[in-house]
Amino acid sequence: MTHFHPELSEPPALTPGGLRVTPLGGLGDIGRNMTVFEYDGRLLIVDCGVLFPEDHQPGVDLILPDFSSIRDRLDKIEALVLTHGHEDHIGATPFLLREREDIPLVGSELTLALVNSKLREHRLRQTPFYTVKEGEKITFGPFELEFVAVNHSIPDALAVAIRTPAGLVLHTGDFKMDQLPLDGRITDLRHFARLGEEGVDLFLTDSTNSDVPGFTTAERKITPVLDQTFRESDQRIIVACFASHVHRVQQVLDTAVAHGRKVAYVGRSMVRNMQIARELGYLEVPDGVLVDATELAQLAPHKQVLISTGSQGEPMSALSRIAQRSHNFVHLEEGDTVVLASSLIPGNENAVYRVINGLSKLGARVVHKGNALVHVSGHASAGELLYCYNIVKPRNVMPVHGEVRHLLANAELAKATGVESVVYAEDGFVVDLVDGYAHVVGKVDCGYVFVDGQSVGDITEADLKDRRILGEEGFVSVIIVVDSVSGKVSAGPEIQARGHAWSDEDFEPIRQPILDAVNRALSEGSTDTYQLQQVIRRTIGRWVSNAHKRRPMIIPVVVEA
Repeated sequence: MTHFHPELSEPPALTPGGLRVTPLGGLGDIGRNMTVFEYDGRLLIVDCGVLFPEDHQPGVDLILPDFSSIRDRLDKIEALVLTHGHEDHIGATPFLLREREDIPLVGSELTLALVNSKLREHRLRQTPFYTVKEGEKITFGPFELEFVAVNHSIPDALAVAIRTPAGLVLHTGDFKMDQLPLDGRITDLRHFARLGEEGVDLFLTDSTNSDVPGFTTAERKITPVLDQTFRESDQRIIVACFASHVHRVQQVLDTAVAHGRKVAYVGRSMVRNMQIARELGYLEVPDGVLVDATELAQLAPHKQVLISTGSQGEPMSALSRIAQRSHNFVHLEEGDTVVLASSLIPGNENAVYRVINGLSKLGARVVHKGNALVHVSGHASAGELLYCYNIVKPRNVMPVHGEVRHLLANAELAKATGVESVVYAEDGFVVDLVDGYAHVVGKVDCGYVFVDGQSVGDITEADLKDRRILGEEGFVSVIIVVDSVSGKVSAGPEIQARGHAWSDEDFEPIRQPILDAVNRALSEGSTDTYQLQQVIRRTIGRWVSNAHKRRPMIIPVVVEA
C-alpha cells in the first residue's frame, strides 16, 4: 500500500472498460463527503455534503466540495445518490443543483425529504427524486444500483452497490452494527455476504472509528442514563443534540413522558427536521407531550424539557445564545440541567467547551459525553470493520470518510484480514479499477470552496490569512501625501492602529524614518504608487516587529496631490 503520492499529476484518459473513482471530499476531513464514479464517459455521484469551518477559518459559513473537475461535464451526470440525511452528506446538494438543476436525486424517503426542504429554501424546483428502499435496484445509464440497509445515527441510511461492466463496487456510506437498534433496523450483513459471494471488486468503507477498538456501544445503553438524569433533576432540562438525530429525540420524548414532563423544540432546524420525521413515521410523539416553546415557559420548571440545537457550540445556535443570555425567551436558571447528547466533531472542541463553561457559570449542571453515557457514535469501530471485511472478502479496499489517521487505521484493518490491494487515497486522488485491480493514476484539483454569506467560492486562503492577521494582530494604516510637482512628501505620515493599545505617541519614533525612506525613494526616481507603498510597508513593518514584537496587517496609502 502506497501512502502518499506527491508526484501525482493530471490523470491519463480512462482505459476503455475501466471504472474511475474520484473522491472530491471526505478523505482527510470529517465532512464534505462526495465521490464521483465514471464509466464510459458517464458520471455517478455518491453524496454531496458540507464541512463546517474551524476557528482558523473566520467568517466562513460552510465549506463545499470542489466541483471544478466535473464542471464541464455536468451534462454527463446520471444521478446523485445520497446515502443518508446528515449535513456532511447532503448539505452541498443545493449548490451542485444550482449548476444543473435537473440532476436526479436518489435516496431513501427520509433522506430525500430532508434534502427537499433545503431545495425549497434555495428555490430549486426542477429536480427529479427517486425514492428507494433497501433491497431495491435501479439503473442510471451504465450504473446499476442496489441498496442495502445500514444502521447509523439517523434512520433510513443506505449502503449502495454499484455495478458496471468494470466490476462491482460497494460503498457503505456511514454505518455501524448496532444489534439492538431503537428502530429495529440493523445493518443487513446477509446482504453484504451475498454481494461478497458475487464478488466485490472495490469496497469503500467508513473509516471514522477505525482507530477505536472493539464494537460501538448500542444506542439503548443511553436510555437508563437519560432516565437517571431526569430523575435527579428537579428543575428544567435542556437536551442539545444534532437536529437530525431522530433516535435521540425519540429517547428524550419517551423519558419525558415517563417523568411527567412536557417537551418543546428550540432551533429552526430542529423544528423542521422533527416535523418531517414525525410526518413520515420515523418519530413517534406520544399524545400531549409536545408543546410550543412559549407555552412550555408557562409551566413549572420541573415540568419542562427543551430539545435544542447547538451541541457543537455553533455561535448562532439556540444553546449558544442560551449560554450567553441572549436567547429571546429561554433564560437559564441556577439548578437547571443541560445534557449535551452528541460527540465532539474534530475542530469544534474549543467552541463546545466555551458553551459548557458559559452554562456552568450560570449555575447549570452540564451532563456530557465526558462525564456520562449520553451519546454513542454512529460509526463502526475496528471490530465491526474486521467483521465486514471477513464477510465481504473484497478484492480491493479504499478507506473513505475520515481524517488521515482514520484512513490509515482502516487500511491496516483491511490488510490484517488478508486484503492484498488496499488503496490509500485523499481528496482529489483519481483511482482506476481496471481488470479487477484498483490503483491511483493521478490527481485533480480539489481545494476548499468557502461559502461566506452570499459569496460562494470567492473567498480564498489568502483572504482567510488576512482575516486571521486582523483578528490576531490588528492593523496599522499609514497615509502620506506626495506633491506631484516637487516630488516630495507634502503631508503625513498619518498613522492609525486598530486592535492594539498603542497611542499616537507610540508612533513618534517611526514618523521620521518613514518620511526619510519615502523621500529617498522619490529622489531615486520611484514615483510608482505601489513601489512607495511597499517602502512604507517595509519600514514600519520592521519597526513594529522589533519594537513591539507584533506583525499586524499594514495598509499604506499614498495620495498624489
